[in-house]
Amino acid sequence: MDTNRLPASAFGAPAVLLSGPVDHEMYRNFRSQLDAAVERDLVVVELTTLGGDPEVARMMGEDIRFNTDLSPNRRFVFLGKAAIYSAGTTFMSFFARPNRYLTRGTRLMIHERKLAKEIKLNGPLTTCVASVKAALHEIECSIEIQNEGFANLVRDSQVSLDEVLRRAPENWYIEAERAQELGLIEAVL
Repeated sequence: MDTNRLPASAFGAPAVLLSGPVDHEMYRNFRSQLDAAVERDLVVVELTTLGGDPEVARMMGEDIRFNTDLSPNRRFVFLGKAAIYSAGTTFMSFFARPNRYLTRGTRLMIHERKLAKEIKLNGPLTTCVASVKAALHEIECSIEIQNEGFANLVRDSQVSLDEVLRRAPENWYIEAERAQELGLIEAVL
């Protein structure tokens, strides 16, 4: 696979254009455009998002990973514009670092996954213990998935996983040029 830095002209006609919340509607739109780009050797995926569903971002990312593995002669490149927050950053993490680009002034935002859940305990004590353990397991599994994404994001960069884990609870915003300095992306256009 070619990993040479691409000129700005390579981004003139992206194969996949996405904007808005990362949700199931975006996923359908993504798949439709990705499937239509089957003949392209260079597949640019352009995204602007304020975030959304991290599991949808992972599905889209797995499609990129899978297609990259299936077609090693094709190049799948991410282009972030304006805002790449939360689930958008998760999606970007599935692209190899040499295939990540941002436009000038774009901001990445990295944060921990959020959970809003009420646990209602009502019934036999063993059932109550099982309900609490199930909620704890959900949280622990979500943390593992979140940290796998963080590890993908910082691979081959100057950012340690520990730094992301320290800064993510506070919503870490990174401007495009700083993301390049840190090695999180290949270049700023």
